[in-house]
Amino acid sequence: MTAAVTRLRRLHPAVMVAGITFLILLGASGFRAAPGLLVKALGKPKEQGGFGWSKAEVSLASSVNLLFLGLMGPFAAALMGRFGLRKVVISALCIVSTGALLTTVMTSLWQYIALWGGVVGVGVGCMSTILASNVANRWFVKCKGLVTGVLMAASSAGGLIFLPLLSGLAGNQGWRWVTRTIAFAALAVVPLAFLFLRNKPEDVGMRAYGAAEGWATPAPVKNPVRVAYRALCDAWRSGAFLLLAGSFFVCGLSTNGLIQTHFYSSADDHGLGYATAGNLLLIIGFFDVIGTIASTRYRLD
Repeated sequence: MTAAVTRLRRLHPAVMVAGITFLILLGASGFRAAPGLLVKALGKPKEQGGFGWSKAEVSLASSVNLLFLGLMGPFAAALMGRFGLRKVVISALCIVSTGALLTTVMTSLWQYIALWGGVVGVGVGCMSTILASNVANRWFVKCKGLVTGVLMAASSAGGLIFLPLLSGLAGNQGWRWVTRTIAFAALAVVPLAFLFLRNKPEDVGMRAYGAAEGWATPAPVKNPVRVAYRALCDAWRSGAFLLLAGSFFVCGLSTNGLIQTHFYSSADDHGLGYATAGNLLLIIGFFDVIGTIASTRYRLD
């Protein structure tokens, strides 16, 4: 027991920050993908607990959610540079929890689009891949590639891992328990983020993991909105950025837009059922984590 405690104390704080970030990104990915479980439930008649909305109408909220997920990236990065990781992440978790909880009392389609598409979309957008890159760049010099790969794996595979668990709630308890679970899960992470997520190594009197003497985290930005727009303008003139944007467009269209949103309802239409569909996505999520980490090139020295 004493040896284990000693080893834990010897761990660099960056390891703890990366671990908490992994959990946050895993949950954020699950929050983003949850509407796929609600497509058929919200389309049922009112006497069966739904609203009678079409698949296209329900999917509109997912489209708005994905739009905010992408648009929030530059602004979230600038906000993290101005106010720090912890404040932005805690605020984002509270926003997600509020939006998800309010959907249980919604009565019309525009409320669903505003809450899940807008409110939850903004919250999740502040905890997407931009959080992974911020943590890796602030806290790691050595093994930065490995950390980025692990955090990116959490960001992409969380939905595929959590959706099978939430599908049981959707089938047995109803769709409102899915949104309640997401709301409570987001709130449950807030104390962890408050206690263990630090903005930069200097906050705990350390340098980034593997950093040389004299290394320091960049100074906070003064105007996060101006910084975000300037980054977008600079990136738009970069050929590398356009290539990345094109590849991520394909990923967003296929993985997020089609699979996470429509896979469950499509599988149920073909007689597979939510349980079988969830197991299939769980297998995909398992290999997603392995593949993402293995494809990341990094150095150990």
